[in-house]
Amino acid sequence: MVETSVVQEEVEQFAKLAGDWWDPRGASAMLHKLNPVRLAYVRDWIDQHWALDEHSRRPLEGKSALDVGCGAGLLAEPLARLGAAVIAIDPAEELIAAARDHAAGQGLPIDYRVAAVETIDGTFDLITAMEVIEHTADPQQFLKDLANRLAPNGLLILSTPNATAWSRLITITLAESFGAIPKGTHEFEKFLAPERMKQLMADAGLQCLDVEGLAFSPTRGLHLSEDLRLNYLVVATR
Repeated sequence: MVETSVVQEEVEQFAKLAGDWWDPRGASAMLHKLNPVRLAYVRDWIDQHWALDEHSRRPLEGKSALDVGCGAGLLAEPLARLGAAVIAIDPAEELIAAARDHAAGQGLPIDYRVAAVETIDGTFDLITAMEVIEHTADPQQFLKDLANRLAPNGLLILSTPNATAWSRLITITLAESFGAIPKGTHEFEKFLAPERMKQLMADAGLQCLDVEGLAFSPTRGLHLSEDLRLNYLVVATR
């Protein structure tokens, strides 16, 4: 039997958001604010790693991408527009249905699947898993599954909240209390500090290349920063 890191209660929690996932003022509004910042980081790293033309509109042409925990496709669609052959997976059927409908309306040929990463065959040049690892049953197994599907010279990019009092205050106490994030989205005990993340990656056979903070300020909103206290992005390779 294949071990899975999928937590059914987490799947059901996110499945409820499928109806307005693409509404920038809906329950997933925070993801809409996060997405451009994360995408800028992804674009910077793919350009660096593969020495690509930073002005190219389709730098991922000829490369494969796997978006794990894709939701209704907020990141998968930009990856497809950047030229990647995208497989995007999520264990929530409702989210995959919403993702397929939206991609069809945009004319994007994304291969959406109701699946967990351990069930996916093959390897990929780029793997993304944004705000996913903190919702898994076993972060170590999850990273091993990601590593097993990363092609030689491939890039893994993920993001997650930090395990700090500041992150707990902003992400749970304030954001969930005031409705910026649906209540019950996060469990602080599952948050990972960057040092712990690096160790888990090393144990999975991954080499961490970079850690970058996702910070918030009233004047700049969400932005990339050296401040890791709230949330952070990680890049790794095998």
